[in-house]
Amino acid sequence: MRDERHRTRILSADDLEVIAGRTLQHYEDNAEHFWEGTKDHDVEQNIQALLDSISGAPPYRILDLGCGPGRDLIRLTALGHAPVGLDGAIAFVNMAREKSRCEVWHQDFLALDLPDDHFDGVFANAALFHVPRQELGRVLRELWDSLKPDGVLFSSNPRGNNREGWSGERYCCYYDLEEWRRHGEEAGFEEVRYYYRPPGKPRDQQPWLATVWRKIVRTTPADTPTPLSGRAHAQASWGASTEPASRPTSQGRTHAMGCGETGVKFD
Repeated sequence: MRDERHRTRILSADDLEVIAGRTLQHYEDNAEHFWEGTKDHDVEQNIQALLDSISGAPPYRILDLGCGPGRDLIRLTALGHAPVGLDGAIAFVNMAREKSRCEVWHQDFLALDLPDDHFDGVFANAALFHVPRQELGRVLRELWDSLKPDGVLFSSNPRGNNREGWSGERYCCYYDLEEWRRHGEEAGFEEVRYYYRPPGKPRDQQPWLATVWRKIVRTTPADTPTPLSGRAHAQASWGASTEPASRPTSQGRTHAMGCGETGVKFD
């Protein structure tokens, strides 16, 4: 059962602008330091968890969501796939384009503009836990929309006790497995597997929760309402809000890469 103590107030559009802008500014200010601190991190386990779960013959078209300076774009390209990066920090976008030579999109996690049924996989490594809880379902549905049928979403986040809020200059949400499962299932995904990282450590030394999800397209009777797509849900939820109705549109707004609890290393 969800812990009601961890409920938060409704965030307005202005609140979301502040959350996005402040979190993003931290990464803009520390882009080079972030690259130096994470460029040699071994996330091969996560990359293989995604690739091993995708059906069909490679090469795969993969969205690296919150790609940062491009480390994983470089690896996915070396493995023969066709990755596209996405980040809201322009410093990261420029670095990723230069280092990986891949296509990299400058987009806001809260205002994604993704093609439907386009990607074989989405690699969200240390990214989605920057999305405020109230927006997470919508963002997951938009990722669901962007995947081909049977496409796969990989997500790795620092785990916790379902609290959200500021960690220094970054906004973070720390979910346990049960709560993260609820969000994934409500977005229409089917769980493939989960594990904790880093491997080979006692559970109390594994701060990262990794999950793999599959897009399952289910047919429904004609008289059964179907869930709103991520894009339609975004329009409906923003339009129905009693808070300011304008949606954050600054191209530089995103929740890009790995913030962590005390003691959590960037992944």
